[in-house]
Amino acid sequence: MSELYVVGIGPGSYENMTLRAIHALEACDVIVGYTVYVDLVKEHFPDKEFLTTPMRQEVERVKLALETAQAGKSVAMICSGDAGVYGMSGLCEEMTKDYPNVRVLTIPGVSAVLSGAALLGAPLMHDFAVISLSDLLTPWEKIENRLLAAAEADFVICLYNPASHKRKDYLKRACDLVLQFASPDTVCGIARNIGRDGESFTVLPLKDLRDAEVDMFCTVFIGNSQTQVVNGKMVTPRGYSHE
Repeated sequence: MSELYVVGIGPGSYENMTLRAIHALEACDVIVGYTVYVDLVKEHFPDKEFLTTPMRQEVERVKLALETAQAGKSVAMICSGDAGVYGMSGLCEEMTKDYPNVRVLTIPGVSAVLSGAALLGAPLMHDFAVISLSDLLTPWEKIENRLLAAAEADFVICLYNPASHKRKDYLKRACDLVLQFASPDTVCGIARNIGRDGESFTVLPLKDLRDAEVDMFCTVFIGNSQTQVVNGKMVTPRGYSHE
């Protein structure tokens, strides 16, 4: 039985990878991934064979990894963040039905919802929802319903994929939906280039977030009604001080 490791590499920097992820990449023969993610790890594993596909060729990428594993090589499929959070582990598991001699093993990594929260302070100390604004695989109507439900329930909301060249106004549209239930002064944050060159964060109110410049390298956090600014950081109280 061959094994395909699906490895979350975290934000991208070597020091933000887990030891399990590092050990898996050290032990494998071949590393497969999206071109941008492979470029992040190449210098740390120079003796490996690398196989890449561009964006939006996920099925082809998984097929390449499974066929390489079935041929007898030890293979690692890498994903940014966590392999099971908007990553590749689900598709790898689905497609193994056609490769009965390959077993998929997922190695978790630090997702942007966690690394971004750490950069901003402590916005996730209470219940939260994670929603992607990309409508490539999910209809916008469903995304809209999820945003409204999370806002009405007063969740802290983390937004993945807040904008792209084709979706420049999606963050504004998302903020307008949340504003149906949240105050314009709700504390929000933007984490940029987490764990990479140019890493930075911004804390701002919801009324300003709707017009903020963001891209695919940003993760956006919208606080709940209790979220505060403390020493320039975004903090959602857990409630211990009120016991």
